[in-house]
Amino acid sequence: MTFRFIIVLVLCSFEICFSQTHDSNRTVRDSLGDDGVVATQKSIKIEADSVSIKNLEDHREASEIDKMWLEELYSNTLYDTIYKSVTELSFEAVDYPELPTDTLKKRLLDLNAKTPFNVEYNPGLESVIKSYLKHRKNHLQKLMALSSYYFPMFEQALDNHDIPLEIKYLAIVESALKPRAKSRVGATGLWQFMFATGKMYGLDVSSYVDERSDPIKSTKAAAKYLSRLYEIFGDWDLALAAYNSGPGNVTKAIRRSGGYQNYWNIRHNLPRETAGYLPAFLATMYIFEYAEAHGFKNIKPEFAYVETDTVHVKQMITLDQVSEVTGVNIEELQFLNPSYKLDIIPFIKDENYTLRLPRSVIGSFVNNEASIYAFAQAEFDKREKPMPQFFDANTKTTYRVRSGDVLGHIARKYGVRVSQIKQWNGLRSNNISIGQRLTIYPKNAQQPVASSVKAAVTQVGSGSAVLYTVRSGDSLWSISQKYPGVSVQNIKDWNGISGTTLKPGMKLKISKG
Repeated sequence: MTFRFIIVLVLCSFEICFSQTHDSNRTVRDSLGDDGVVATQKSIKIEADSVSIKNLEDHREASEIDKMWLEELYSNTLYDTIYKSVTELSFEAVDYPELPTDTLKKRLLDLNAKTPFNVEYNPGLESVIKSYLKHRKNHLQKLMALSSYYFPMFEQALDNHDIPLEIKYLAIVESALKPRAKSRVGATGLWQFMFATGKMYGLDVSSYVDERSDPIKSTKAAAKYLSRLYEIFGDWDLALAAYNSGPGNVTKAIRRSGGYQNYWNIRHNLPRETAGYLPAFLATMYIFEYAEAHGFKNIKPEFAYVETDTVHVKQMITLDQVSEVTGVNIEELQFLNPSYKLDIIPFIKDENYTLRLPRSVIGSFVNNEASIYAFAQAEFDKREKPMPQFFDANTKTTYRVRSGDVLGHIARKYGVRVSQIKQWNGLRSNNISIGQRLTIYPKNAQQPVASSVKAAVTQVGSGSAVLYTVRSGDSLWSISQKYPGVSVQNIKDWNGISGTTLKPGMKLKISKG
C-alpha cells in the first residue's frame, strides 16, 4: 500500500509540473483503456450548472505523448521565456512599405521549400517581420555580427544530431546570443537550461563552472533535447513550442483545440509567451536569411570561431592570470570562456576543463606552460594569506561605477586583477551596476595606474630604461618575466602595442624604474 501511494504521489507531481496551472474541481490521472480510448482512472463528478459528467474521455494521441514524456522522467518545464517582447508580441498591421506583401509572400514560399518548418504566409507573421525590421534593426545588426562567431559551432552540433540547421536561430530568441543570460526563474545560457535539466543532459553546474553557459556543450545538450522532442511530437513546430513551455502545455493545447496538431491551429490555446514564440523564431529566420536584401551589413566579429583553439588546463588558473601572461584582454577571455562563473578555471581529477584562446597565443601558452602554472600557483599562495596582511586599510580607495564600465577596465586602471576586485567586494559574478561603489586596493596607493604608466613612459624617454631585442620564440609574457616588477601591460603601454604579436628583431623599451 505504501509503495502504491508513493507511485501515485510521484505521478501526480509530474502532472502538476507539466500542467503549470491546475484545473479547478478535479484531480485526474490518465490511463489507456482496452478499447484504445483514454478514460479517467475512476469516475469523476463535476458540478457546473447542475450538469453531471462521468467517465470523461481524453484525447488518445495527446495522452500517449504525455505517457512518453513521463517515461522520460522529466518533471519540470525546461525553458523559461526570457524576452518580454515575445510574451507581448503584437500582431497588429505595421506600415513598412520597404517590404511589399507580394515580395514577402514569394520569399516565405521559397523559404518554406527548403526548411522543415511551416513558413507559410499569414498576416500575423507579416506584422512581426515588419515590426522587427522597423523597430529592432540595430539590435538585429549586432546579433548578426555575433552570429558569425556562434553559428559555425551551433551548426556542427546540430548536424551531428540530424537537427535542422535553422534551429540555430532559436538561440537568438532564447538568449540574444548571450552565453551568461539568466531568466527570472534561473534558466541560464544560450539555450536557457534550468539547473536540474542541465544536470540531466550532462551539463556540469558547480560553484566554479556553469556549463549551461558553455556554447559547445550546451548546444550539444540542446540538440539531444530537441531530438527527443521531435521523436515525441513528430513535428518541428510543436517541438519548438514544447521546448519553450514544456510538453504538457502543448498536449493540453492539442486537447483544447479538439485534437488539432498543427501549431497554427493550437496556438490560441498555448500560453501567451509560446503563442508568440514560433512567430518570433520564424521572423528571425526570415530576416537572417534575407539580411542582404534588407540592407544589413556583413560585419566580421572580433573573433571567428576558427581563429580560436583550446588547451586542457593542468592546474587551477584564473582568467586574469591568463590575461597577464598572454596579453589578451580580460574581456576577450571572458567572451571566449563564459562558463567559468568566477573567472577561475578549476582543476579537478577526471574533469577536462579547457581554456579557449586566440590561435595567435596558443603556441606561446603551451610552450611556457610550466612557467605559467608556477606563476599562477605563486599568486594563489599569496592570496591564501589573510587579507589584512596584504592591504593597509589606509591605502584603499572607493570607485563609483560609471556607464560603460566593466571590471576589466577598472582593474587595469588601478593595476589590480579582476578576481581581486571581486574578492574585495564579495562579487559572485562580473555584473556591476551604474552608481555601485567598489572598494579597491590599488598597487600605487597615491594614484591610479594610468598616471604611473605615464610617469614610467617619461622615465623611458629620459634614458632610465633598456632596449630589449625580440628573439624567435619570445612572447610579451616571457619578456616581462626577465624584468622584476614589469607586467605585460607595462610593456604594451611603454611601446604603444595594442596586440600580442611580436617579430624577431623588434626593439622594446623596458623601464628600469
